Parts: sequence; structure tokens; C-alpha cells
Amino acid sequence: MIRIVLVAFALVLSYGGAPCSAAETSTDELAKQLQPLIDAHQGKVAVAIKHLKTNEEWNHQADEPMPTASLIKLPLMVAAYQAAADKKIDLDSMVTLEADDKVPGSGILTTHFSTGTKLPLRDAVRLMIAYSDNTATNLVAEQTGLDATAKLMESLELPETKLHSFVFKRDTSIFPERSEKFGLGSTTASEMIRLLQMLHEKELVSPEACDEMLAHLYTCEERQKLARFLPEGTRLAHKSGSVNEVRCEAGIIDSPSGPIAVCVLTADNADQSWGKENAAEILCGKIAEVAYSHFQTGEDAQVANDASAPLAIGASGPLVVALQRTLNARLDPSPELGVDGDFGPATESAVVRFQEAHKIAKSGEVGPEMWKTLGTIVTEDEPVAAPEVVNAENLERKPLDSLDGPPFVTCKGWAIADGKTGKLLWGENADKKLDPASTTKIMTGYLVALLAERDPSVLAEKITFSKRADDTIGSTADVRAGEVVTVEELLYGLMLPSGNDASVAFGEHFGYRLVEEIPNAERKRDSLDNFITAMNHKAKELGLEETAYENTHGLTTPIHKTSPRNLLTLAWNAMQVPAFSRCTSTRQRGCQVTSAAGYTRNVLWKNTNQLLSTEGYDGVKTGTTDAAGACLVSRGNRGDRQLMLVVLGSVASDARYTDSRNLYRWAWQQLDAKPTP
Repeated sequence: MIRIVLVAFALVLSYGGAPCSAAETSTDELAKQLQPLIDAHQGKVAVAIKHLKTNEEWNHQADEPMPTASLIKLPLMVAAYQAAADKKIDLDSMVTLEADDKVPGSGILTTHFSTGTKLPLRDAVRLMIAYSDNTATNLVAEQTGLDATAKLMESLELPETKLHSFVFKRDTSIFPERSEKFGLGSTTASEMIRLLQMLHEKELVSPEACDEMLAHLYTCEERQKLARFLPEGTRLAHKSGSVNEVRCEAGIIDSPSGPIAVCVLTADNADQSWGKENAAEILCGKIAEVAYSHFQTGEDAQVANDASAPLAIGASGPLVVALQRTLNARLDPSPELGVDGDFGPATESAVVRFQEAHKIAKSGEVGPEMWKTLGTIVTEDEPVAAPEVVNAENLERKPLDSLDGPPFVTCKGWAIADGKTGKLLWGENADKKLDPASTTKIMTGYLVALLAERDPSVLAEKITFSKRADDTIGSTADVRAGEVVTVEELLYGLMLPSGNDASVAFGEHFGYRLVEEIPNAERKRDSLDNFITAMNHKAKELGLEETAYENTHGLTTPIHKTSPRNLLTLAWNAMQVPAFSRCTSTRQRGCQVTSAAGYTRNVLWKNTNQLLSTEGYDGVKTGTTDAAGACLVSRGNRGDRQLMLVVLGSVASDARYTDSRNLYRWAWQQLDAKPTP
């Protein structure tokens, strides 16, 4: 049920009735636009919106406690600054990154910084907000105190906003029941809006601390939720959170009519995908878009749309970018302004310098006279030539498309091999290093299948899922911490639904065993790290020169790469192992998992490879991330002939299948036209 808060509703209606107030009409209109979006969403939704200048607001289930995922890092930041103000911690003190501090998931400390790295606590706060760094979050929480966030929020009359535990360490929970229900943290949409309003009005800690915290929030890199549909150049101080079933974000949108605080919390989402088309993330974007547009009506919208209005401090967007570039080019010495699109004090100072030098009134604003004096503005790092030069340029055209050669495809690279020999036949960008996404799991499954080939009893071994495996983000086999499944069944959970959690469980179970087989290999403390060592060792054995692994599942890192040719070699070798090829060709698999608690439940895994619904295909693996695009490794059969194909970086999920089928069709025609090379 929607609860619409009408802050402007201050009149008691008389017996005869009275016309609706402007605020009622306004919020009713907002409800008409937002309610259908919320009703259509398959999942639980809570929303709070407030214009911080007019105090007009709209709410839906805003007092309902909801999980936060990484959004709880915003209240933790406030707690850290309060602890610093109380002299309990020093934000400029150095913290040391220890091996035990490193946890998986979002961020850069775990994957890119060495054990022993020292950094200021203030920088850890920035990493926690800008990159949602999980390891940095634990460093901040450890210094601040795990209970500090909940205590501070309670003192601010925000009792439902609590950090429950360290990230990926639920056993540290100080609120076990809430952890079980909500995960890392909990809040309500209305409490997040009140916290943002206090931050905006400089009522938290100190005005200086609020400025610093807002600066952190402006650096948040998330652009797939609230920022998704906002006008280009719109500034947003925000923090998001995402786990499989939970997508949420809260922030302050800088709009022409004034700041708008928006919080969207979703849970129990039917769509748990991790691409750009996730339904909950699109919902967040649409709600922010509607709120932004709703408040830009009347006089404020006229000001916002008035192209003749002067640029002044507080402005942002592409025109400010051009102004900053132009001032850097026109002033001597150059002010060396940061080209960030934000009209701040430094830009204002440069404007005043230019006005003084050219005897223009020193307003600090950029109007028609100053634009004329500046001349043609610089819109790119490399100045655009004059129109007469551009229009006179004779642009060469490529030759007419040849009717020979492979089809045009959307992918970044592809390779085709003889399915019986593994010999490369054709390819484009076949040796280019690309992100592999979940095709990484071919190596994970291959190593397990090789163990089983040498010792079939391995398939009967039982794996008990750890909390770390269960908490792994992304696609899932849906096996929970404490549940038990055999190695044989979990191979299907790895390859069919592309279980990231299954890959971690395999790494934990087999890492020590595999590293013992590698001559002179350094045995690491974490079995999962040893498994990754074995993955890289096997890649070297197979001659996969463009391949490097940093995890078992394929979530993006700068180093984790492969090439189409390397992936073909790996897949061909893996498909020679019966335990591997058998599961990759299976369209669906049901099994039972048990638990130490005593229950048994049924699990259904469906293969994500849509080619298997067509005759002639029998494997191998899909993969999708934002960085990798849509990927597919497959094997095709016609009569007694067999081909294997890799496409990496197709533009969409459906495109990888179109690319693959077009390449297969062309390849079969080549084989019909001449003997196999």
C-alpha cells in the first residue's frame, strides 16, 4: 500500500470541502507515474523521495525495514567521521592491509594491493564509497567499532539503520537475527532520506565533515541505478548496494530546482541477473528519472531550459567542461583547471581572471559578452578544426564489401577449430586478450574432471558449502552455507546455471590437493588461492600464453584474461574428459542437497546455453559480464564432422547465439567447398 506524505497539507477541510492543495496535486501526479512502475516490478520495493528545498515528499513502504547490501557503507562513513570528531579515531592515521583483511566482492584493495600496504584511514573511507570496496569497509568498521554505526543511528532517531557484521564475515554479527533476515545491513527508505537531509543541511558531525562526506559520495562510480536515466552531467552524491536478490541506492540529485533526495530499496527480486538490463536497477533509474522530471516544472524548469542564462558557480555539465577547457587554452599562464564539469571556486576564479584581462565586468559568471570574447569554445581535448576545413576534407571510403570471407559479427574476437583435433581453422582477433567472464569455469570444471578421471571416487566426495561460497556474488547454483552436495552433482551446478558459488566451493575443496601436484609450487594458506595457482599452472601446461586467472568464476579483474584461441584449446582438452563433456551437454539437471541441520531439498539447474535447444550442438559454456560482453564456447556436429567455436564480447546475450550460428553456417560451407585445412 502506498503512503503518500503531503507535507504541504496544512489545512483542515471544512464541512463543505475544499479544493486540493498544490502539494496534493503534485504528489498525486508523482504517485500516478511511480505506482505502475512499482506494481509491475517482481520483487519487494520501498521508496522515499524528498525535495530538500521545498520539503515536498512521496513515500511507498518507506518505513518498512529492508536489506541494504553495500548501501550501509553510507551510515558507516558517518559513524567514522563522528568517531573522528569524538577523538576516538584519527582519519589521517595509517592502517595496514593484512592478508586476513582481504575479502572478495567489490573493490580494488583485495585484487590490486599487496599485503602490508599502508594507507590513511580517510582513503579507506573514500575507497569504501567510490568503489564500494569491501576490504576497505572492514578496515573502517574495525577502526570505528562494529557497533558504532547502530549506536550513532539510534542517537539520530534512525533505529532501523544498522550495520550487522563485517563484510563477508557474518559470524561477527552483533545482530544475528537481523543478519539472517537482511544480510550485511538494514534500514528503511525514510531513514535514509532523513540521513541524507541531515548531511545536506550540515547537521551531521560538523559542516566541514559534511562537506568531506558529500565529496566522497560524489565520487561513487555506480551509474546503473539512480544515475541511469538522469540528464547528462547531472551531479549525484550517492551510494548503492547489490547482492543477488537485493538492489538499492540512495542519494542526492543536484537538480536545477534544488537538491532531491531519493532512496529506492528492493529485495526478493525475481531478476537476479548481473547485466545492464537488471529489472531492479532499471526500476531505480526510472524512479529517479520521474522524480527529477517531476520537480523541474514551472519557473525552475524555465530557468533550467533557458540557454541564455549565465553559467555561474554551482553549474555542471558538458558546457562547463567546454568552459574549463577554453579557459585553460585562453589564459596565460593556464589555470590548469580540472576538466570535471563542475563550476566551483577554481573555475570562478579563472573566469574573473579572464574578465579582468579583457575588461569585462568581474561578475564571475559567464554570459553572452564573455562567450563572445572567449571565441569558439574548445569542446574536445583535441580542438575541432574550423567548418571550412572540415567540410573541404575528402574522406576516403573502404572498398566495397567482399562477398567472400566470414560473416560480419558483433563480437570482439572469435575462433573456430576442428572439433576432433582441436586444430585452429579460422579466427579474427584470435590472439587478443579479452575478458572471459564465466567461460573461466571451463578451467575450473576441467581441473575437477581431471581429478575424477584419475580417481573416479572423487565424484562421490561430498562438499559442504562454506559461507564464503554461499556469499559469492553473481550467477549461482543456489546451494546454501552448510548444505552438502557431491562433486559429481556440483559439476552440473557449476556448468549449467554457471554457479559462481560452486566454483568457490570447488576451489576450497580441491585447492590444497591440486597444488601438491605442482612441482615447487608455493603452498598458500587459503585453499581457494591454491586452486587458482593450479588453474594458472594448467594454462601454462597447455600453452595458453594470453591466459591469466585471478579467480575461479570469471568476475572481472584487470589481469583475468584469455584469448579466443586459448579458450578453444582449453575447451577442446576439457571436452575430451567424459565427466566434463557429459555435464556441459546436459540441458537440465535435478539433484538433492542435504544439510547438517537434517533437511533435504530438491534443486533444479538449467543450462544457460540456448544452442542446446537446437540439434547439432552439445556444449560448452556461456559467460556474461559488463566488461566481457556476452561470450559463448560451443561445439557443433554435422554427420561425422565436428567444429568448436568461441565468441567473446558479443554485444548482447542474443547476439552471441546469432554470431555463433552465422559463423557455424559459414564454416560448414567452407568445409563443404574444400578439404579441411
